[in-house]
Order: sequence, then structure tokens, then C-alpha cells
Amino acid sequence: MNETAYLEPTAVIQSDHPRITGLVKELTAGIAGSVRKAVELFYFVRDSIWYDPYRPFHRAEFYRATRVLKDRRGYCVSKAVLLCAMARAAGIPARLAFADVRNHLATRQLLEHMGTDRFVYHGYNQLWLNGRWVAATATFNRELCARHGVDPLDFDGRHDAVFQPFNRDRRWFMEYIRYHGSFADLPLDRILAAWNEAYGKERVARWIRWHDEAGGGSIRDFFKEDVAD
Repeated sequence: MNETAYLEPTAVIQSDHPRITGLVKELTAGIAGSVRKAVELFYFVRDSIWYDPYRPFHRAEFYRATRVLKDRRGYCVSKAVLLCAMARAAGIPARLAFADVRNHLATRQLLEHMGTDRFVYHGYNQLWLNGRWVAATATFNRELCARHGVDPLDFDGRHDAVFQPFNRDRRWFMEYIRYHGSFADLPLDRILAAWNEAYGKERVARWIRWHDEAGGGSIRDFFKEDVAD
């Protein structure tokens, strides 16, 4: 493996930014070993950055690790960018990975907004630990999982942490449909092209217009929406 590409900062994965390096140093102080550090960083991103699917998505600036950290909100891709930056700042090779998933437990309003239960280019991480890539999905915070009756996704740095197929009531939760591979940097052009194809150019253009009108904030309050039946 060429570690260099997965350790370097980018304009979006700001692993050399003082706010990122300072936070990583604080969170990992006194912790020895890459696995334990990775676990600490995972739980910070999972629970301190709340999942919000209504964040702006159409420009690279919205994904910058420092912005996600400041906003304390993000959808799966922006949260994955932050974890990627923090892992690299800790000296852990990290990359972004993507898959299409079918989400059976989204809110009623989100499903209407998307027009489907298929979420294209869901983002997560792969971290190089103990000589292999380990998947880490820090998407859903603990409070959100409690609302949907799903156990929070745990990570031990040794086993892949990917979405479980069922919730606590044995209802379908998440299906992986298609994998898109992994990347050293954010493939925003690919993501937007896939969204246009899956959701329709008119729908995506409407989302972008709403986000621009909202001035870069969330266009809806996800935490007040109804859990879908």
C-alpha cells in the first residue's frame, strides 16, 4: 500500500489544520497505539457531530473538515471527511469509501424529500490498522439511533463497522446495494453526477436552490421529523 496518499492533507481533508491537529492531540493524549486512537476518534465523530441529511452538499467548501467540526452537523459524507482528516492527523492512513444503500428507517419527510429510500454514494471510512483496511461508519449519532430503535454502531478498530441490516425489532434497517470503491480525496464531481442520475437533475437543482436561499445552513429540522413506519 502507498501510505502517502492516505496521510496527506487536501483542501477538504484538512489533516494539517491547527483546529484538527489540536483536537486530535487533545482526544488522543495518553492513548498509545493506532487502534485505540482510531476508536477514540470514531466515537467523537459519531456522537459529537450529529447526523443531518439537510446540510448543503453542492460545493467542496461545505465538506471541509474544519467547517463540519464548527457546525457540529453533517451528513454521512461530511462526517466521513472529518474522521478521515482526524485519523490522518493522528498518523493513521485513512480514505473515503462509498456505497449505495437502501435505508428502511428514514423519516417520512426525508423519504418524501429524496423521492426514494435509496441513498446514493453513502460515505464512510476505511482506516489502515494492523496491516489491513478496516471499515468505520460514524454516520448516526447515539440520540438518532435511539429514536429509530437501532443500536448505535460500535467500532473496535479490528472489525469492520458497517450498518447492521435490522433494527432491534428485527425490521429492515439498511441494505448495501452497490459499492463505488475508495478514494484518497473527496470525489465531489462523481457524487453530484450520481445524484443527478439517481434523483433527477430537477430535484437536485431544487435542493441546491433551497440551500443557497438558506445561506449554507440546514434546510429542514431533521430532528423534529416523523420516524417512518
